Amino acid sequence: MLLGLDAEFGNKTSTADDAIQAGIEIAIEEVNRSGGVLGGRPLQLVIRDNRGIPARGVDNLRELASLKDMTAVFGSKFSAVLLAQVALAHELRVPLLDPWAAADGIVNHGYKPSYTFRLSLRDGWAMPFLLKEAQRRGFKKIGVLLPNGDWGRSNRRAVEEYLAANPGPFVVKFVGFEWSDTSLADEYLDLLRAGAEAVLVVGNEPEVALLVTAMKALPRTQWRPLLSHWGAAAGNLPALTGPGIFDVDLSIVQTFSFIRNPTPRSKRVLEAAMALLKVSEPRGVVSPPGVAHAYDLTHLLARAIDKAGTTDREKVRDALEKLGPYEGLVKHYHQPFSRDRHEALGPEQLFMARWRSDGVLVPSSQ
Repeated sequence: MLLGLDAEFGNKTSTADDAIQAGIEIAIEEVNRSGGVLGGRPLQLVIRDNRGIPARGVDNLRELASLKDMTAVFGSKFSAVLLAQVALAHELRVPLLDPWAAADGIVNHGYKPSYTFRLSLRDGWAMPFLLKEAQRRGFKKIGVLLPNGDWGRSNRRAVEEYLAANPGPFVVKFVGFEWSDTSLADEYLDLLRAGAEAVLVVGNEPEVALLVTAMKALPRTQWRPLLSHWGAAAGNLPALTGPGIFDVDLSIVQTFSFIRNPTPRSKRVLEAAMALLKVSEPRGVVSPPGVAHAYDLTHLLARAIDKAGTTDREKVRDALEKLGPYEGLVKHYHQPFSRDRHEALGPEQLFMARWRSDGVLVPSSQ
C-alpha cells in the first residue's frame, strides 16, 4: 500500500522536507514491524520533488494519485504548493495531508466533504500568538514584514482579523517582499522609519537570514526584536546567518521540541531520526516539528486505513474523521479530526523558542 510525499527536495536550504520524510519513514517502519495495515499489508513511501513550485506540485499530485494503491499524499512546507493542490485533491478524491504548511486556506476552503487534513500550525493561530507575545513584552507599535503572495495574504488577514476583535499592539505598517529578493535592508528600514518597536516577520529560512544580515549591518541602535512565524525553522538558520544570529533578539513560534522531552516515544523517535538523517547529535535534527507532525499523521492515517477496512480513498477519508483517542508524539489526541474540524492541533500547542549558542532551537523558558 502506497503513501505519497510531495516536497521541496530540490530546494537547497530547506530541511523541513527531510524532517517530514524522516517522520513518515519512522512511523511506517513501526507500523510495518507491528504487522502493517489491513491484516498484514506493508506501507511504502513514494516521493516526488516539487522544488517549491506550485505547478510542479500539481503535476506531482496528479501522478501520485494515479498510482495503484496510493492511499494519501503528504505535502511539505510551502503553502503556495498545497493551496495549488487543494482543488485537484478534491477532484481526484485523494486525502492531502499537511504536516507543515500553515496557510489557513489549505483547510478552510469550502469543499465538502473535505479531503485536506492538517497536523501543524496555521496562520490563524500563529499571528494572534505572536501579537500577544509582542503585547506581553510591552511593544506598542510593531511592523509586519511578509511575502507577497498567498502565504503573506493569509497572515495579513490573520493579523487584521485578530486586531479588529481584540486589543493589541498597533501595526505601523505592512511591508511586502518578493521570494526572489536578495536583500531585505530597504524593507526593514521602511518599518523602522514608520516607528516599529519590534518586527513581526513571516518568511522561511532564506528570508529571515536576509533580515538578520540586514540588521547586523546597521548600528545596534537600529536593531529591533524579531518575532517570527515558524518558517524560519524550516531550514538551518544559524548555518545561513553565521554566529550573528545569536546577537539578535529573534524568537520564533513552535509546536514541538525534543528538548527536555523525556517520554520514551520522544527518545525513540529522536534516535531514529538521527539515524535516518545521518547526524550524530540531537542538534543535527533540524526542523523537529516536521519529524513529529509527520510521524503522528502517518500513524493516524494507518489507523484510519484499518478503521476503513479498505484502501478506498473515500472511505479512508471518512475514517480519518472518526478516529478515537490516540496517544501521539506531539500530544494526546482525544479525537484528531471530525467532520467539521480537519485541524489536529490547536493554539494551545504553541510556544516561543530561540536558537541557543550551539545552534539548537529551544523553548524560550529553557
